[in-house]
Amino acid sequence: MLHRILPIILVFLILLDGLILLGFWDIGFFVYFSNHNTILASFLIIIQVPLLYIILYKSYIEPIDNLTQDIARFMTGIQDEPEIKANAWSDGMNKVTEFFIKSLQILKVFKQELRDGRKLRSEVDIASEIQKQTLDQKNVIVPDLTIAMATTPASEVGWDSFDIIPGRDNNYYIYVGDVTGHGVPSGFVMMMVNALISAFSLSENNSATILAKTNSILKPRIKQNMMMTCVMLRWDANTKKVFYTGAWHEFVLVYKEKENKVYKVKSGWVALGMIKDSSKILKEQQISFAPGDVILIYTDGISEARYRSEQNGILFGVDRIIESIIKLEVKTAENIFRKITIDLSSWMGYKYVQYDDISLVVVEYNSIGKAPNTLLNIYESIDRSNITEWNWWVDKIKRIKQ
Repeated sequence: MLHRILPIILVFLILLDGLILLGFWDIGFFVYFSNHNTILASFLIIIQVPLLYIILYKSYIEPIDNLTQDIARFMTGIQDEPEIKANAWSDGMNKVTEFFIKSLQILKVFKQELRDGRKLRSEVDIASEIQKQTLDQKNVIVPDLTIAMATTPASEVGWDSFDIIPGRDNNYYIYVGDVTGHGVPSGFVMMMVNALISAFSLSENNSATILAKTNSILKPRIKQNMMMTCVMLRWDANTKKVFYTGAWHEFVLVYKEKENKVYKVKSGWVALGMIKDSSKILKEQQISFAPGDVILIYTDGISEARYRSEQNGILFGVDRIIESIIKLEVKTAENIFRKITIDLSSWMGYKYVQYDDISLVVVEYNSIGKAPNTLLNIYESIDRSNITEWNWWVDKIKRIKQ
């Protein structure tokens, strides 16, 4: 109400001053009053100076000063909440103050999100570093096998896992896993599984038993909606036989050299973390494997890669993986890895969006005279002229720079 009366008071005072001054100059209605009441007229003019200052101070000077101090305290972190109130004598100034109060409240939210973001960023960095150490493959050489393998996450912390683990009785375990969900929680599930599989591989000589025991410890410690699909190969270096156990994962692809044909092998129905006890469901089965044959295990980041990275694009699919293999003249682990990398890159195109982690392990049963080897950095030697944009190496460099 005061802000409506003040303009009337100001107008009245200005008119009063004008009439008094006209009276002093022998002009107008106030000539008699000014000539006979000089002291009173002068007093009326003089008293208006502090009155006008008080009005000006309460309407603008004090609110602006308080607003400036409040903003300074907020921006320097002395206070977290804006303390100023919109109680000036001027309605216009109150509206300005309310605007800045709302602005400071919005900034408060931004500041909190920034603090949380920095904290989360720090946690993500730690998780990413732990995961990097977990997946930092040592060059494990498996007798009679050449293995080419790589993984590249779609975000800072991935949820794919793969490893080569020397076990007891000259058994070697090669597995690939994919955790449902995204981000740090899924990344930690991946690390738990990797640690459990590594531990049980030292005491067991059956891939189904290893995965069942891993599941029994994992299940009570993760959320109900989290699980990990997995497929594990067991290479018995004594008998030269390969076995596999699948936990609701992608197909195991087996290339038979004599037939020049790729077979799709189903990899089970129960994922790790899906049920409490999977010991009666998970079964280890043998795969016919002869010198010159190749086995591929991978995650759905390959089979579900989208054409030109469009959200609704056609999927790369399992059949295109098989086609990439069949088109090769010389089907070694190294050549197959290169071919799939080139074809996948071409499929995803330029300005690609990697929607999921991508992992690929190619296992070749060496022909007589070929030395065993584990290839972890084939992507570095792939001819860049055959690559559109995506490939393991460039994606890795991009993440390091970020």
